[in-house]
Amino acid sequence: MILFNFHINHCIFQLRFVEIGRVAYIAYGPDQGKLCAIVDVIDQNRALIDGPCTGVSRKQMNFKNLHLTGIKITMPRSLRTGLLKKKWENDKVQEQWGKTTWARKIADRQLRSKLSDFDRFKLMKAKQARNRLINVEYGKLRLQAKKAPAKPKRIRKRPSKK
Repeated sequence: MILFNFHINHCIFQLRFVEIGRVAYIAYGPDQGKLCAIVDVIDQNRALIDGPCTGVSRKQMNFKNLHLTGIKITMPRSLRTGLLKKKWENDKVQEQWGKTTWARKIADRQLRSKLSDFDRFKLMKAKQARNRLINVEYGKLRLQAKKAPAKPKRIRKRPSKK
C-alpha cells in the first residue's frame, strides 16, 4: 500500500510505502495521537505494530487507522519489543518526529485548544498590534515610492519601421 503525496505546483513528490520499520501516526482508536512502528505486514489491510517508547502495545491494526510518516527504522521482520525500543532510541525517532511540521502543527493545535477566553483575547490584541505596525511601515514605504522620481521611459535603440 502506498500513500502518495504530490504537490505539482511546489514540486514536492513524497512516496511513503508500507514497509517493515516504517513509523506511523495512529489516527483513530484508543491509541490515537501516538507513534508506532510497523513490525510485520499481516495482509493487504492490516499490519502488526508496536510502539515501545510511546506506550502502544504490540497489536494488529488496520491501515485505515494509520498515517504513514517519512521516518523509517531499519530492522528485520517481527523484531522483539526490547530490541525495537533500542533501535527506536538509537535512531532518535522521537526527536525526528518533533522536528517535522506535522508534529509542530499538532502541538500548536493542542496548545490553542487549552487557551482560556482571556488568553484568546490577549492573542487577538497582540495580532492587531503586529498588523498595525506592519501597515504603518507599508504606508511609509508606499509614500517613499510615490515621492521618488518616475523611471525614465525606455528609449528604443532601433528606429521604428513606420
